[in-house]
Amino acid sequence: MNLPNKLTVMRLIMTPVFLACYLYEFPHHMIIALLVFAAASITDTLDGKIARKYNLITTFGKIADPIADKILTITCVLAFLGQNLCSVWAALIILTREFTVSAIRIQAASQGTVIPANIFGKIKTAFTMFAEVVILLALTFQNEGVRLIIKNVPLMSNILMWICAALTLISGIIYIADSIKVIDYTK
Repeated sequence: MNLPNKLTVMRLIMTPVFLACYLYEFPHHMIIALLVFAAASITDTLDGKIARKYNLITTFGKIADPIADKILTITCVLAFLGQNLCSVWAALIILTREFTVSAIRIQAASQGTVIPANIFGKIKTAFTMFAEVVILLALTFQNEGVRLIIKNVPLMSNILMWICAALTLISGIIYIADSIKVIDYTK
């Protein structure tokens, strides 16, 4: 297994660690959750850059990398949902898009085609990870007793999550439209 694929697997392993740190209260748990999530998010950037730079792109990477991204970001969305930091409707849009795109990838693979993430999906993922880090940072400061400029963290969080949902919806529509060109949906 090459380094980019190891980073992808590492992101998968870090996801439940993040969630455990987020959910279970112990001293400075939010700082650790933030650091684990940020480190996992950074592996997404690193694995792609390393794979492209050293020509280490694999079919496993094309399939596993977006799945690892989905698992990480959806885990965070669900954690936020549990604390009213994300609208259930925004979460539904995000989940529906992610499952739909995964179904399309499975259909494509069954026909011998691998559909890698496009630029719109990459922008969606990057913004979602950024927004989730910002929310986690605000929660960390709040949890540590640091006074925030933003007085209403749930409102800020919901606004960011709705932006993520909008980007997710747009990228999903584009992905579906692009898939029609390469997949035979009659099979």
